[in-house]
Formats: sequence, structure tokens, C-alpha cells
Amino acid sequence: MLLVHVKQVSLSNMGFVVFLKNEAGKCTLPIFIGAPEAQAIALHLDHVAVSRPLTHDLLKTVMDNLECRMKRAEICALRENTFFAKLILEWNGVESEIDARPSDAIALALRFMAPIYVAEEVMEAAGVLIDEMTGNGAHTNAEAPSPSLTPAEALKQKLAKAVAEERYEDAAALRDKLKKLSQTN
Repeated sequence: MLLVHVKQVSLSNMGFVVFLKNEAGKCTLPIFIGAPEAQAIALHLDHVAVSRPLTHDLLKTVMDNLECRMKRAEICALRENTFFAKLILEWNGVESEIDARPSDAIALALRFMAPIYVAEEVMEAAGVLIDEMTGNGAHTNAEAPSPSLTPAEALKQKLAKAVAEERYEDAAALRDKLKKLSQTN
């Protein structure tokens, strides 16, 4: 598992995206999320107080009153273009795992100040390189892939560029090609 943090929440022409940055490496995992979850994450990141508790705030309050502790959130799988997550909770000394949507897991982890992890295979399959200085794909200068790159490396470069340019439909198609390529090897 790779420790990540929420880099940002963005609105693209295809909806909201939360970007999870790997703490140790250079990969960032983009995950499309719904508007309510994007709002819940963004409000918390921006320290915006709301007059009435949002669903994630309510759940945290209930868990706090029950003395249930959130140990971590895990983005644990990617199947058929859908990310899967789980909450790792501890209550009365017993640890349990609860299935969750990644957006809800992230929103709760932020409220509990709990770490967020991504499975290495998920980051390998869907993570992208984003240039920290420009916010663009790491390899945006080269339109054509270098002849010394493997087919997988060339696809990863194209994927990074598509995400940086917010062409998420193209990025999803490239990610699928990359996944098929890795399955044939």
C-alpha cells in the first residue's frame, strides 16, 4: 500500500476529479467522483464551516460518540473501470473493514485525519505522472513517444498528457489499452 494525500479536487468537462498524490513517488491517481462528495472533500480542505452537518460530518460525529476510531482508508481495487475502497475501523479493540466508495472513504479519512492508502497495483494501473511545476503531464514536450520507450511506457506518457489536458475520455481509453497490454505480457 502506498500512502497518498489529496492533492486537489477539480472540475473537468466530464465531472469532478480528486487527485491522490503518492507520498513517496511521483504518481498521482485521478478518481472521478460525484458532486456531493467533491463538495464534502473541498469544503473540508478549504476549512469552510457549514451551518448544518453534511453526511460525512454526521457520520464522524456518530462514530466519535460510539468511540469508533477510523484507522485508515484504502483504495484497494480497480475492476472494470470502477475503484473500490474500504474503511479500516476499530471499535472496542476490534478492527473491521467496511466497503466504501473511494470518495466517501476520502471524505471520512480527511475528517478523522486518518491516512489514505492506495494499493500498488491500483496506482500502477491508473496512476499518472504530473509535472509539479506546470501541472501538466510529465512528458508533454514530446508529441511522439521516444523510440527507446517500451509500448507500455509510451502509453503511460500519452495517458499523463491526456490527464494533464483534462481529456479524461481519452485518458480512460489509454488506461484500458495499458491494462490490456499488461495482461498480455
